[in-house]
Amino acid sequence: MTVTDAGRAEEGDWLVGSPTGLQLASALWIGSVGLLILGLQPVLLGALYTEGHVTGDELALVATAEMIAIAIGSAIVAMLLPARNMRWKSAVLLVVLALANFGTAFSKSPNALIGARILAGLAEGGLVAVATELIARSRRAERIGGYFVTLQTLAQCALALLLALYAVPAAGSAGGFVALGVVCLLSLAVAWLVSDDYADLPKEEHFSNVLTAPAITALLSIFCYSMFFGAVWAFLEPLGAQFGIDGSTVGLMVSASLAAQVVGAMTATAFEARIDYRFAITIIGAVAVVCSALLASGPGLAVFWAAALVMGFILLFIVPYQIRMAITADETRTAVLLVPAAQLFGLAIGPIAASLLIDGENFRPVPEFAAATALASVALLGVFVLVACRRGRA
Repeated sequence: MTVTDAGRAEEGDWLVGSPTGLQLASALWIGSVGLLILGLQPVLLGALYTEGHVTGDELALVATAEMIAIAIGSAIVAMLLPARNMRWKSAVLLVVLALANFGTAFSKSPNALIGARILAGLAEGGLVAVATELIARSRRAERIGGYFVTLQTLAQCALALLLALYAVPAAGSAGGFVALGVVCLLSLAVAWLVSDDYADLPKEEHFSNVLTAPAITALLSIFCYSMFFGAVWAFLEPLGAQFGIDGSTVGLMVSASLAAQVVGAMTATAFEARIDYRFAITIIGAVAVVCSALLASGPGLAVFWAAALVMGFILLFIVPYQIRMAITADETRTAVLLVPAAQLFGLAIGPIAASLLIDGENFRPVPEFAAATALASVALLGVFVLVACRRGRA
């Protein structure tokens, strides 16, 4: 079933409004453009490092600044701006993102690169909100969220392959960022297919809907889970090198993990209605702890491969269930709009926090830290369930 067919099948299943399948698919694509960089960072930022435009520390700063900017941008657009004139907003954000990508391609200093990627991140976050605002209005937000992560990951895989095989070899990192800017401009045609005005959700209380124990613990649980993945993924190559696995093999693992993420997203979309979110998040958290422990144990090549693929699978498999948890926490669905921000902050903070524990060339503390954050995610789920039960929501 395509995204369009799925949207058409669920037209009568919206809390407010009734977007067509085409309008739903368009909004999901716009949001996917905002998250393309997450799958392209290893290719584009790796090229910047190889070409000598940034040092290793500057590279980490560029990546972290952009992810934090995406989180801030998505929160600002979702929480502070009305869901009106979405076509114009989408078009303006796409143009800003295209200009930021072109600016990145021709930046001559690390500070200019960081500035360009912060601007790009804010625009990308706004584009993500175009999709999440519509997802929040569906009675089956978990399923639509599954379609969203599947679409964005497929797009990341396809574009990463094209950039790695053609754009970057031919024109370096500049060619890659120019190609990304062109994708933004081409997506302007899709922006005019988005539903222009989303019907209002009951958000009269604004931030007070999020400043409750259930909403805070739900978002913190999501944040900690993302810290687990962000920490391990950022240091996967040096961790592999410590155990005798060469960089090209780890790069192949990263590519295979993107494919595993697609499979995980599609599997979750198919089964989300059949599995209780509390059970799913608990089991996935346990799997995350096991994978982290294996990576900290000095694994051989086969075990390292298995852990990398499993982590790729569970990264997106969990998303629909996190959306269900956020909906349970806040009936007005304000908390759902902050799920991308919680995920992105976790992905950004995880590597920074883990790096503080690294001792010289010993990277074992990274997966140990990841295991702790995965455990914290499950513990916060337990707190959430207790608080939500007292309020009669779980």
